[in-house]
Amino acid sequence: MSQSLYYSPRLDEKLISPLYHAAKARRIPMTRLASLLVREGLQRLEEPANSESTFVREEPHTPRQPE
Repeated sequence: MSQSLYYSPRLDEKLISPLYHAAKARRIPMTRLASLLVREGLQRLEEPANSESTFVREEPHTPRQPE
């Protein structure tokens, strides 16, 4: 049996079922969806830290007390 030229990492077992169902709902192969998600994740990692997509932590809203 010949060895692959590329590293093929295993996905976390807990990701397989959600990935399968998400791909099935979109009617695309799991590999295509996985590639899309990894590509988008890598693009987000390359964005500058001060971009608009950075998460901002907000304080929880507390209702005002009646006076």
